[in-house]
Amino acid sequence: MKYPMSEAVLKNENAIHAGGGGRSQDNSGLGFRPAFLDFETQKIYPSRFCDGRLAPFHLLDGLPDEVVIDRAPSGRVVAAKASLISGFMRNGFFYTRSAAARAASEWATG
Repeated sequence: MKYPMSEAVLKNENAIHAGGGGRSQDNSGLGFRPAFLDFETQKIYPSRFCDGRLAPFHLLDGLPDEVVIDRAPSGRVVAAKASLISGFMRNGFFYTRSAAARAASEWATG
């Protein structure tokens, strides 16, 4: 079963990819920008702050209503569609965290 995208999911993914190029702090120098892919629609959403500015890390608050499934009374995003995948954009292409980590590793040694 696929769980909705949430801060807990992002925290777990960051722990899994720690130090391996699959986190924003590990690959931003290579031109990767945090983003989300809706696997269902194939639409890519760059990670944004709630005011629309690009965020330097994965952040749910800037996601559009079309993918948000739950908000706190304050307006913060609690959960988004389970079909969202966190990853990165680079030169117009979406990379999963694992693909970004592989690319970062290859580019660092290549």
